[in-house]
Amino acid sequence: MATLADIGVAAAINIISALIFLLLFAILRIQPFNDRVYFPKWYLKGLRSNPLNSGAFVSKIVNFDFRSYIRFLNWIPAALQMPEPELIDHAGLDSAVYLRIYLIGIKIFFPIAILSWSILVPVNLTSHGLQLAKLRNVTSSNIDKLSISNVERGSDRFWAHLVMAYAFTIWTCYVLMR
Repeated sequence: MATLADIGVAAAINIISALIFLLLFAILRIQPFNDRVYFPKWYLKGLRSNPLNSGAFVSKIVNFDFRSYIRFLNWIPAALQMPEPELIDHAGLDSAVYLRIYLIGIKIFFPIAILSWSILVPVNLTSHGLQLAKLRNVTSSNIDKLSISNVERGSDRFWAHLVMAYAFTIWTCYVLMR
């Protein structure tokens, strides 16, 4: 049975892994050796030349400009604020579609998460359905107290879940139609 500590450990592992991969991507992206991988369109347009053809051998492989390591995440705000036609021209259609899906996901799920945590979790947590059921073969944890399974049968608290389900559906349809 999963506990809050188990979920916290899993979340910490995933967040640390994500930060490590983001850091690796950011460092590998600014290395001259990887230019053709991360900036292929710039080569096709002639905006960049092959770093392996010029300079000292080590500077062809490793970026020694330490200022670029300090501002290695500056591309994120620029990419989020870039107009879609410019983004398609700069990074390609697949990047523009991915960014659009990502932003729509944030617009849909962030308000839903706020509403769920502010309305549904208190409704479920203050119920006592799991204690009243007194099931001998079933064990419950603190996580179960956060779910709808903690609401007593026939309780008026189910209306909160029904109203929120409709609100979430209407919000999702509104965001997708906009």
